[in-house]
Amino acid sequence: MSRKVTSLANPTVKAARALHMRKAREESGRFLAEGLKIVAEAVHLGRAPRILLYGAEALAQPQLRRVRAATEGAGGEAIEVSHEILAKISRRENPQIVLAVFDQGFADLRGLDPAAAASWVALEAVRDPGNLGTIVRTADAAGCGAVILVGDCCDPYSVEAVRASMGSIFAVPIVRASEAAFLAWRAGWPGSTIGTLLTATTDFRDAPYRAPALILMGNEQAGLSSSLAAACDVTVKIPMRGRADSLNLAVATGIMIYSVSFPPQRGGSSAH
Repeated sequence: MSRKVTSLANPTVKAARALHMRKAREESGRFLAEGLKIVAEAVHLGRAPRILLYGAEALAQPQLRRVRAATEGAGGEAIEVSHEILAKISRRENPQIVLAVFDQGFADLRGLDPAAAASWVALEAVRDPGNLGTIVRTADAAGCGAVILVGDCCDPYSVEAVRASMGSIFAVPIVRASEAAFLAWRAGWPGSTIGTLLTATTDFRDAPYRAPALILMGNEQAGLSSSLAAACDVTVKIPMRGRADSLNLAVATGIMIYSVSFPPQRGGSSAH
């Protein structure tokens, strides 16, 4: 049964708000997601919330009834809360009317099937959660098999990353791997491993890609490390015409994902 909570000091409210901190997420194995649309999509994908928090104005939404039923059916708790509590948890003056706490989920690197998708993404030491969430969303849109986080990366389940993913965090398998584990696994990759390098001489549009393609992108500031660059059998550059000498990581990764996942139709007509 759902219940109402109005106190900011309520332990469940305090625990949900603490999920803005990485330590609390790591200790609990949980994370916070915002918005009825995203929560409903999670439920559709088989991920019911552990805790569902909603304002009274959400009660008229048919989706809320389905989400609440799924939450309680999976042994979770549905709680009606005040606008003040929603704002406190989300740290926003105009919060979403639905917030939810979910269990985190990471896929096993060794369990990935390269044949399951035409393209895959690996990110080395990505630092910005907004970039990471945007890349997860793009990977979802392009049908990538997984997003693999190599080395010391930011948390894909941070509030910022989850917001930027727009719900795709529930749809795309997320994998964490050390550099050594990734390189050992990559040795058996059956298709192309593609990296972007400033020193590359081949335009990304001209390089031959053999499916399944593993796109390897480096840190926002430093790019790919020498060890991971050496693991690429295809290295490419994204040309620059203006004064900027580099692209935002999420933008560059998006270009590579779509270049690999949707190659141009040779001999056909295309609009530019």
